[in-house]
Amino acid sequence: MWAYESVFYQIYPLGFCGAPLENDGRLEHRILKVSEWIPHLKRLGATAVYFGPVFESDAHGYDTRDYRKLDVRLGTNEDFARVCDELHSQGIKVILDGVFNHVGRGFAPFVDVLQSRESSKYVNWFHRIEFGGNSNYNDGLWYEGWEGNYNLVKLNLRNEEVIQYLFESIRSWVEEFDIDGLRLDVAYSLDEDFVRRLRCFTEELKQDFFLLGEMLHGDYNRMMNDGMLHAATNYECYKGLYSSFNSMNLFEINHSLIRQFGPDNWTLYKGKHLLSFVDNHDVTRVASILDNEAHLPLIYGLMFGMPGIPCIYYGSEWGTKARKEEGDPALRSCFEVPEWNGLTDFISRLSKVKSQSEALNYGNFRSIVLTNRQCVFERASEHESILVAVNADSQDYMAYLDTGCENAVNLLDGEKKRIAGGFLIPAYSVQYWKKEY
Repeated sequence: MWAYESVFYQIYPLGFCGAPLENDGRLEHRILKVSEWIPHLKRLGATAVYFGPVFESDAHGYDTRDYRKLDVRLGTNEDFARVCDELHSQGIKVILDGVFNHVGRGFAPFVDVLQSRESSKYVNWFHRIEFGGNSNYNDGLWYEGWEGNYNLVKLNLRNEEVIQYLFESIRSWVEEFDIDGLRLDVAYSLDEDFVRRLRCFTEELKQDFFLLGEMLHGDYNRMMNDGMLHAATNYECYKGLYSSFNSMNLFEINHSLIRQFGPDNWTLYKGKHLLSFVDNHDVTRVASILDNEAHLPLIYGLMFGMPGIPCIYYGSEWGTKARKEEGDPALRSCFEVPEWNGLTDFISRLSKVKSQSEALNYGNFRSIVLTNRQCVFERASEHESILVAVNADSQDYMAYLDTGCENAVNLLDGEKKRIAGGFLIPAYSVQYWKKEY
């Protein structure tokens, strides 16, 4: 699967393009801005773009009005097809946000229910409609909103008409935009039978079509398996990454990695590929959550080195700051042009190494050296072995270990030396040592 060898780049289009927070109905061809960033994506080493919601919505994109029409604030379907063509021409895959659990109040079938009430042919399109109740919009009827949010009307994914409407929408995305996969919003809330059918449908629709699910907690295998999703968001390690650096306790992230990918038979996700990230459109930017700025390149170095598909959130590659408590618009900023600095350059080197490494894409995980402030782990595949070494301390550290080889090359800077018995990890640094036999 191509996704397992990719570096993802996440764009929240409405914010990225500077669109109004509410749908004002004015057509603006803002999505074409993405094309201007393609040279930046190539230089960064991104090989897939995961777009947040792009279809017509009431406000933030997750309140869909029309699954088959690009949001007027972003442009037209023709505009987006052009962007996708240009991305594909540069070898960059396209992933769309599949928001199938709920719709916005402006979704035409729901508007028909509000107007026609019991006589609407769409009553059963929604999870629960009770005409004897009311909502906080004073509709004179009650319906189930996702997690109590009445601006997000929950769909009935057991209704065959709804399923076929969504499937035909996906078909149109493949035909118009040649998309390569979907990220399923709130996958943990989706009907499991719907997800199974979605996997079968997309496999027949396009070879190597990739399904990623937003999973927050629990056992990701419930939705990530041979009959459902290919991958899930690794929120457990997201928290473990920044918490380990802030508490200077690398045992935390190491414990999660052993639990998920370690050598024992009881590990949860050995051989699977979760989406790794240090921030996204829903959480505080990593540059704002880390207590020590010197740890910023280190957290990316650890994230790229651990098992999974690394994903970069637009703007964070040069250290943009924003906190969750400042509101979604702060997290989903508009940048006129991309920036490039030392952090961006370091991430581009990580991307290059990841794209060329069998071990980093498919290798097993084994913890070798672990202290509160340092960790060394091995990623080993059939033909390659790489030691990922992290020193979060302000002092150099000598890592003593039996590597089973004499010489190695640091893939991040090209340095070659003998590491059998041990090697020095400079303060605030990450090294990727490839064993040379």
